[in-house]
Amino acid sequence: MPLTFDYTLEDCKKYLGSNPRPADFDKFWDGALAEMRSLDPQVELKPAEFKARGAECFDMYFTGVGGARIHAKFLRPEKAKTPHPAVLIFHGYSVDSGDWSDKLAYVSQGFSVAALDVRGQGGPSEDHSIVSGNTVHGHIIRGLDDALRGHPEKLLFRQIFLDTAELAKIVMEMPDVDPARVGATGWSQGGGLTVACAALEPRIRRAAPVYPFLSDYLRVWNMDEAKDAYQEIKDYFRRSNPRHEDEAKVFETLGYIDIQHLAPRIRAEVLWNIGLMDTVCPPSSQFAAYNKITSPKRMDIYPDFVHEHINGANDRIFSFLTGM
Repeated sequence: MPLTFDYTLEDCKKYLGSNPRPADFDKFWDGALAEMRSLDPQVELKPAEFKARGAECFDMYFTGVGGARIHAKFLRPEKAKTPHPAVLIFHGYSVDSGDWSDKLAYVSQGFSVAALDVRGQGGPSEDHSIVSGNTVHGHIIRGLDDALRGHPEKLLFRQIFLDTAELAKIVMEMPDVDPARVGATGWSQGGGLTVACAALEPRIRRAAPVYPFLSDYLRVWNMDEAKDAYQEIKDYFRRSNPRHEDEAKVFETLGYIDIQHLAPRIRAEVLWNIGLMDTVCPPSSQFAAYNKITSPKRMDIYPDFVHEHINGANDRIFSFLTGM
């Protein structure tokens, strides 16, 4: 089926991305991971107000990079086999980890579940970042002014990506969890965080992203699709760089938090879900990351779907992840 606003599907299958990769990309992320691993996460599990038969439910707190206390919903079976598998769930842009009840299907299958609340978004996680420039609209550009001055470690999505890897590490080190059977999933931003998590914690066994956000910023820009979730990039230029003198440097700097450049690190088996009519996260921007994954992978393609609920996708993801 030809795409009306993007490359053809055949061209998407060959596309390897437009956004530049910083020369020190691997050094940047290896250093970031070393910083994360040096932390004492000070994990707390507090019994949640929500109760469900057959499940133990906790508010989990841990210390992320920069000292922020990060929250996740954590559920486990009351009578779990030891060791047992686990699933990490990541939410969409600006919202939160969702209801407790929608995690219970995994618990019923003997899985622990950890659902992250992204720092600075809709849940109770803390955001301790101190940055120059825009803090009004958009986490892609939060810290970008400092990054352009030589401090890419200030990019907020660096800290968020590390939170996903730290959550995975915490869950994998739980005595009743099998670290060889931990999966991850999420939609939109959650899909992007699933990719980042699987890249930064290569022990992730299976990953099921749905139309991931945070990939190939320059391609989105060149398509004139810097709107909706990517509107902040256009706003950044209008407010901070209206004549685009530093455009090339801006996109190279955003390359530090571009999941297409993290994708080659993935060792998990991947089930990628994509709607070919998605103008929020254009198909070519997703293929830029997918095509760089070298581990076992497959893509479920939904030709008629935009950035919306995809009929049957949750069931297929559930079967994929519970098959570990």
